[in-house]
Amino acid sequence: MSKMPLKEVRVFSPATVANVACGFDVLGFAIEQPGDEIVVRKSDKPGFRITKITGDDGRLPLDPKLNTAGVAVLDLLRNLGKSDVGIEMEVHKKMPFGSGLGSSAASAVGGAFAVNRLLGEPLSRRQLLPFVVAGEAAADGAWHADNVGPCLLGGITLIRSNAELDVHNIPIPENLWASVIHPDIVVLTKVAREIMPRHVQIETSIQQSGNLGGLICGLFQSDYALIGRSVHDLIAEPHRQRLIPEFYRAKKAALNAGALGFSISGAGPSVFALCEGEKVARTVAQAVTEVFSAVPIKATAYVSRINPKGVHVLSES
Repeated sequence: MSKMPLKEVRVFSPATVANVACGFDVLGFAIEQPGDEIVVRKSDKPGFRITKITGDDGRLPLDPKLNTAGVAVLDLLRNLGKSDVGIEMEVHKKMPFGSGLGSSAASAVGGAFAVNRLLGEPLSRRQLLPFVVAGEAAADGAWHADNVGPCLLGGITLIRSNAELDVHNIPIPENLWASVIHPDIVVLTKVAREIMPRHVQIETSIQQSGNLGGLICGLFQSDYALIGRSVHDLIAEPHRQRLIPEFYRAKKAALNAGALGFSISGAGPSVFALCEGEKVARTVAQAVTEVFSAVPIKATAYVSRINPKGVHVLSES
């Protein structure tokens, strides 16, 4: 028996931590909260429209050509030859802007995933990758999948090549938790990219490669000590830390509280710690939050297992 055609789909698209310290533009993981909710429904009026955006304080455009979710969906519909199909979208933003949590990626992934589902899933998740990367690129001007990869595919992902979108899932150790803390300041990805060094010393590159390899080995082997020795960023963190007040105090507090490693989430200002066990993760989150509160900067903490599902359907009819 064939499935009944869908009229409406609501999805949850999670926040992500990109770079994971030593994996600049090639490593990322999804967390359980926060995330965006995207609703798409069939319409009698031909063409694709964004009819409503909430939680954005009026900052995001309804014009699909200027919206990350809209760009991803328009590209997808053109590829499928369905640009005239009537579809309406609502975007409910439930994570802060300029947070380093993959906000634009979550919208792009949620939009393309929901529309693909509404149309009967003509493409697999992996086949959606070029459309969601194009959507995020519309926001920050860079072609990279370290946010959209884990958001779309779930778990921890390694991008061997951004140009080829050669993306692979890495095993998640059973007791690996993340503490993600968002200080209430804004760091724009374009600004964070502009302060990155254009050249890196070969010794630094060698050590960074060793850290990335060690982290991947540690994840495959559930070797928490090796994970801890490897979560060190010698390239982006030394430059971007100055955009985050009291970064090194926060890092010291996290490590003293038992974190395996601590660094900047994406372009920042959010920071993250990898931890062995929920109890340690909550202790670390509290310690880092107290550092920001003393500045004073309001900070929101998210304690989460690595999210293995990524974007997923909440309801459909």
